[in-house]
Amino acid sequence: MSFDVAAEAYDGFMGRYSRLLSPQLADFVGVQSGQRVLDVGCGPGALTAELVARVGPSGVAAVDPSEPFIAAVRERHPGVEVLQASAEHLPFPALTFDAALAQLVVHFMPDPIRGLAEMARVTRRDGVVAACVWDHAGGLGPLSLFWRAARELDRDVDDESELPGVREGHLAELFEAAGLRAVEQTAFWVIVEHATFEGWWEPFTKGVGTAGSYLASLGTDRQAELREVCRDTVPTTPFVVTARAWAARGLA
Repeated sequence: MSFDVAAEAYDGFMGRYSRLLSPQLADFVGVQSGQRVLDVGCGPGALTAELVARVGPSGVAAVDPSEPFIAAVRERHPGVEVLQASAEHLPFPALTFDAALAQLVVHFMPDPIRGLAEMARVTRRDGVVAACVWDHAGGLGPLSLFWRAARELDRDVDDESELPGVREGHLAELFEAAGLRAVEQTAFWVIVEHATFEGWWEPFTKGVGTAGSYLASLGTDRQAELREVCRDTVPTTPFVVTARAWAARGLA
């Protein structure tokens, strides 16, 4: 899996979906003017942009382990405090933020319970910690079409369905294990229309994330075979991808 890629590659691959999640996550938290908020695992800044729109750049901090993503967020959002760091080691004092949010990150954390506990540490008492992850286990993530085709060719493929938080209820369990209080869970929905198959497929070739890394690991013939299995799944265009994300929030 790789997120050491150009911000534009991630934008085309996952940003087309994550931009539609960001307002839902911010609403779920109740982000509003006057707050100080943290975007954990900010990527190229889909959620950061939504937070900036609500509280202004001086009210937002963002962290990510990827150097290209950090550079992109600094360029795109002047005035935001942007630092290179992992969720498990947040470079902030305790009780710094009114809310800490992680969009499409928890399932990639090496230690999600520690990462969530760190988010709680830097959030004020009774502040909100929140996160969302795709429903990979239920087959309703935005990449499910790709992974179903991959399983037709390789029954043992790692299709992200076993990652932390991606099955119903598990994200809330992680929150509780991390010590969050009054944990609540819900689901977000995203609907994206793709005008052409090629426009949908091309971002997978950029090597982004688990799916991009898997595709890059295949030989040329196998890549072409997988492409055609995917194409057969969507015989007409335009076509719509409807995706679900599990979300949870709790009090620090």
